[in-house]
Parts: sequence; C-alpha cells; structure tokens
Amino acid sequence: MTGFFSKLFGGKKKESANVATTAAGSAAALVQEVMQGLIEKAQLDVKIDLRSDRTDDGEEITVELSGADETLLTEKEGALLDAFQLFIKRVLQHQMPDARVNVNFDSNNFREESSKSLVELAEKLKEKALEQGRSVYLRALPPKDRKIVHQYLANDDRIRSRSVGDGLYKKIKIFPVKAQGKDANNDRGRDDADESNAELGESV
Repeated sequence: MTGFFSKLFGGKKKESANVATTAAGSAAALVQEVMQGLIEKAQLDVKIDLRSDRTDDGEEITVELSGADETLLTEKEGALLDAFQLFIKRVLQHQMPDARVNVNFDSNNFREESSKSLVELAEKLKEKALEQGRSVYLRALPPKDRKIVHQYLANDDRIRSRSVGDGLYKKIKIFPVKAQGKDANNDRGRDDADESNAELGESV
C-alpha cells in the first residue's frame, strides 16, 4: 500500500508515526481525518458530522454522513455504512490500541429505522412460533442485526432464539420454550431439512 492507506495500516514506520502524531491522542480527530480522506478518494458527495461523548466505558464517537450520495451508504442494507464503520474501528485499533473508543456510523436515521424493522419482524415471527408451537426462522443476518433480534426476544420468557449456520451471516431459529423439553429432539431432527427451505417470515 502507498500514500493515504499505507499511513494507516503499515507502509513506512515513519509515515505511520506521523498520522498518530497528527491525531495527538484524539480519537475524534483521527476519525475525522481518516473519513475525510476516504470520502475524497471515493469521490462521494457527503459531509461528516462527528460527535464525541465521554462515557464510563471510554469514548463514544458518532459519525453522521449526509449529502447527495447518502443513498449509496444505505443500499444493500447499509453495506457501505457498515464498511466505513468497520474500517474506522480497525484504524483506531491500529493507531490507538490503548484507547477505549466505540464508533457508530449512521445516515439519515438509517440505523434506528433498520432496528425498528428487525424488531417488528421478530415480534411477528415470535407470535407465529407461539401460535404454531414450533420453530420459525429468520433469514441470514450479520452479527449486529442478530444481536438486535436476540436481545429483543430475550425479553419474553416464552420464547428462545439461537443463531444457526456457518459463516458471518447466520439464520435465527425462534422457538417456544416447550421445544426445549420432550419435543426438542424432534425439533432438532427437522432443522437440517427445514433450514434449506426457510425464507424470511416462513414457518417450518
């Protein structure tokens, strides 16, 4: 890597040290600098609104991206937004390994709307599982989305959920508590066949 990216993840040690010095111990300044560089290289017409708050666990940085190209950030379930967030987290880990910093990216309230949709879908599938007394499946989701669903369902003692499958994206199995008892073996026996046919919102 050369230029901008070599300064972040390797390149010459002298260049890497210069970036860390530029940040001068400020995670927010580093995030602002790196994001500005990424946006310029990607030629995106978006602006950065960055907020930094101190918490008991360290520093919470929120990056709001808006502008003419903001729709590109939220396409494909926010893939580009997630990519920026992951990239910045890796930069912080590399440049400021001792800092306790959490970074969250958003654009036009996309995160809240996405979380709301997931919770609504989880509620529908929960009710379906309780009505039918058997497992239902939610389509394969990334870890951050699965966490939202699992946390929501954990509030109801009548239901359980677990991730199934391999890789980064996994389906979520939602099943009544009774399935943990005498019906558990039969339920598990159906898993392999059912998962191959399970679609969003379909019962199995």
